[in-house]
Amino acid sequence: MTKQVNAGGVLIGGGADISIQSMLNTPAEDIEGSVQQAKQLEAAGCEIIRAAVPDLSAVQLIYALKNAVNIPVVADIHFDYRIALECVEAGVDKIRINPGNIGSDDRVKAVANACKAKNIPIRIGVNSGSLEKNILAKYGAPTADALCASALYHASLLEKFDFTDIVLSMKSSDVQTMVRAYEIASLHCDYPLHLGVTEAGTERMGLIKSAAGIGSLLLHGIGDTIRISLTADPVKEVYAAKDLLKAIGLRKSGVTFVSCPTCGRTKIDLISLAKEAEERLRSCDKNIKVAIMGCIVNGPGEAREADIGIAGGKGEGLIFKKGEIIKKVPEDKLIDELINEIEKM
Repeated sequence: MTKQVNAGGVLIGGGADISIQSMLNTPAEDIEGSVQQAKQLEAAGCEIIRAAVPDLSAVQLIYALKNAVNIPVVADIHFDYRIALECVEAGVDKIRINPGNIGSDDRVKAVANACKAKNIPIRIGVNSGSLEKNILAKYGAPTADALCASALYHASLLEKFDFTDIVLSMKSSDVQTMVRAYEIASLHCDYPLHLGVTEAGTERMGLIKSAAGIGSLLLHGIGDTIRISLTADPVKEVYAAKDLLKAIGLRKSGVTFVSCPTCGRTKIDLISLAKEAEERLRSCDKNIKVAIMGCIVNGPGEAREADIGIAGGKGEGLIFKKGEIIKKVPEDKLIDELINEIEKM
């Protein structure tokens, strides 16, 4: 089991629930837009928000975010240790910085001491494009071993100053490399691991690569906090992460959907009905399984374990609970009636 750190009240590692992260993609200087997006992420179920802080003037964003949302805020910093110190003063809950990139030991010590004084953890984040020249020379390419070596090197710089509230991430855009890097790290340290496939791509490919990489690690007990990176609205990252955790059994709250892929027996517009049901029930926090099935063959029979569901007919459908049919409804009323029945549960 990994050690545990506390990021603004959210526990990471040590058996705590897997936490969901996302990152603002609004310009750091657009404080109003960033605050609005942060509120949207919080409402969607994001549990830790990260924001880029590219210069000292952008520290004002941290003050604004801390006043606007009730979930932890992470400052993403590159190279300038002074930004880290100012973010600590601004009340940030976690710092993302690579100690090897900020200069002398004095600078590393200053950041470590400031974070230690306020119990602020530090995430070290390495990826295929950030590896040190000597590590690349040793391994010949950004391999999984190289990513892990880089992360542990940066951690050692903090350990010199007795700072161990560390979270590690070793992201690659190559799923196999990413998975292997985290597997290696889990054997060499007990730091909590932040999982992610970097530069995963658009919503379609990003979802596939993240599910493959993050999902496979979580199923083997590796990983403590996750971000699904998408070239899309960050809110979609949060929804995807929640769905992934539910799909592999690590989240029990909220609706779990099962729906058939349709076939020649289907006589209703099941694809549209399934999309509508998923969207309208997205904020439902009842721990239930909902089935959207195309016909009676795959309805109450195959989906018997669902708490409630619909099975299509010709221009109409059946609503069933625990495999028992409770009513027949016209197609255009199916989702309304389904939701009415769910509200009674």
